Amino acid sequence: MESVLISGGTGLIGRYLAARLKEKGYKVALLSRDLKQETDFQVYHWDPAKSKIDPAAVSDADYIIHLAGANIGERRWTRERRKLILDSRLKSGDILLSSVSGNIRKPRAFISASAVGYYGAVTSDKIFYEEDLPSGDFLGETCRKWEQSADRFEEIGIRTIKIRTGVVLSSHGGALAKMAIPVKMGVGSAMGNGKQYMPWIHIEDLCNIYIMAIEDVKMRGAYNAAAPDRRTNKEFTESLAHALGKPFWFPNIPAFALRMLFGEMSDILLKGSRVSSGKIISAGYSFKFPDLGNALNDLFR
Repeated sequence: MESVLISGGTGLIGRYLAARLKEKGYKVALLSRDLKQETDFQVYHWDPAKSKIDPAAVSDADYIIHLAGANIGERRWTRERRKLILDSRLKSGDILLSSVSGNIRKPRAFISASAVGYYGAVTSDKIFYEEDLPSGDFLGETCRKWEQSADRFEEIGIRTIKIRTGVVLSSHGGALAKMAIPVKMGVGSAMGNGKQYMPWIHIEDLCNIYIMAIEDVKMRGAYNAAAPDRRTNKEFTESLAHALGKPFWFPNIPAFALRMLFGEMSDILLKGSRVSSGKIISAGYSFKFPDLGNALNDLFR
């Protein structure tokens, strides 16, 4: 039985992915700072901030899926918060690399989360592809350094894949649950001018892409994980209202109001461009939920 170690395995994506991997016959273990986690999986202790990890965690792993990192949209980007967002990604990568490097037996693949924020908080007519350069803004720089951290595994001979993820849609929390609150109250509306694009992906498709990254030895490098149905914020919110059987009529939320509430972090709400799903499709992946309406209906049925 092949084994998979997941960092960030108690988060939204990690919980879903761990369950899917178990269904497919993999032995799954999680890394956590809290050994009292209520879970059906083996939990190994680590504390990246203190450079601590149970050496048995990595030595038993055929594959490592690295999802750990502070939530980028949880609160204002103060200087301290920016440092935490970056450090949580880089320090966790450092300790995994150090642990892997010290073992004779190395994992067959290292699969790291990344984000479409690699291309920056920008609204443009451009469609972004994996070969495009990273943006120089905070999101772009964070993702660039995050991916550089992952690339060090490739340098020591481990097949490495980086999954640049859009907004993950799930019925168990995350961004969709927050976006649905005003819509359920009958006051759904677009943010800013509503013309910014929202690359999105159903959580089942995202987890299937991670599983494909394990099983397809030809996969290496960066892949955009975003559905081919590209929607603006206004179109997304209209579809969400329709799926919930609620009206969509409220005036747009002004950009200045969002900036007052969230500061620079409002860029992730007010800006966004299209990203291509062509590379992952060309690699052989077929989206189960390529259409936003079907994805939302599945999640809210």
